[in-house]
Amino acid sequence: MSNTQLIIEERAADIGNFMVGRLLPFRQKRSVGPFSFIDHMGPAEMDKDTNLDVAPHPHIGLSTLTYLFEGSIQHKDSLGSDIEIKPGAVNWMTAGKGVVHSERTPEYLRNKAKSLHGLQIWVALPKNLEQSEPSFSHIEEKDIPHWKEQGAQFKLIAGKAFDKESPVPVHSELYFIEIKSDRKQQIDIGKDLYGESALYILEGSINADGHNYRNKQILVAKDSTLCSFEMEPNTTIYIFGGIPFDEERYIHWNFVNSDKEVIEKAKKDWENQNLEAFPKVVGDEEEYVPLPKPRIR
Repeated sequence: MSNTQLIIEERAADIGNFMVGRLLPFRQKRSVGPFSFIDHMGPAEMDKDTNLDVAPHPHIGLSTLTYLFEGSIQHKDSLGSDIEIKPGAVNWMTAGKGVVHSERTPEYLRNKAKSLHGLQIWVALPKNLEQSEPSFSHIEEKDIPHWKEQGAQFKLIAGKAFDKESPVPVHSELYFIEIKSDRKQQIDIGKDLYGESALYILEGSINADGHNYRNKQILVAKDSTLCSFEMEPNTTIYIFGGIPFDEERYIHWNFVNSDKEVIEKAKKDWENQNLEAFPKVVGDEEEYVPLPKPRIR
C-alpha cells in the first residue's frame, strides 16, 4: 500500500526583488506538524548590481528558521541582533507577540557577483507561547548533529530524532532532517519519526511506492512510521514534521496565530507603525515593507 498521501510541486512566489519556490502552505495541506510555511530560495546567481533586500517586516506567533546551501544573508532585527548567516548554520528567531527583521546581502558582497540558495521556514508556536517575548538564536554548522548511517550522510538541523537532539531551541515536538547520498541507497527511518511527516527533494530523485519522484517535489506521508525509500545517486532530501497542534493556525501575510483577532490587531499595529507592538530594526530603521492591500476577488 502506498504511503504517499499527497505530492506537492514547488510553486513560484515573489518576495520583493527575489523569486522563490513556495512549498507550504498548499491549498490541500496547510501545514505538516508545526511547520506552516517553507520557501526554497534560489539557486540564484546575482551580479554586482543585484542584491537581496527584504526590508524590515513583522512576524507574530511563529519561529523562523533560515538554512542556506550557498551564499550569505545579513540578519538584523528589533531585538538588536545583527549577524551574517552562512551555509550550514541556523538562524532561529521566535517572534512570539511581535518582532521585526530585515534580510539583506551583506555590505562586503553588495558590489560583487554572488549566489544565494537556501530554505526559509516558519514553525508555528504552541498556543501558550504565541504571546511570548521574542528571541533570537544563531547556531553554527559545527554544532549541528551530523553522522553517517545506512550509507548516507545525516544532519539533524532542528528538533529531536534518531535519539539525538539539535541545539536549535525549538518550542514543540518536531524534526528537520537533511539526508545526502552519492550513490543509490535504501533508507528506512520510519521508526525514528513521529507525528506528521513530509519529504522534500532538493536535488536528485527517490524511488518510493513503485514511483520515481524528482527534485522540487514534496511528498506528504500518510504514516510517518512507514517512511522508507530509495535514494538515487547524488540526491539531497529534507524531512520535516512532528506533532501537529490541536488548534487550527491562521496565516495572513507574515502573521501566524490560533486567534484571528490577534492577527487583525497585528495588521493594524503594523499599518499604523505602532512601535510598542513592532519596534524598529536596529541599524535598519529607514524603510519597511507596507501591509499588503487585500486582493480584489
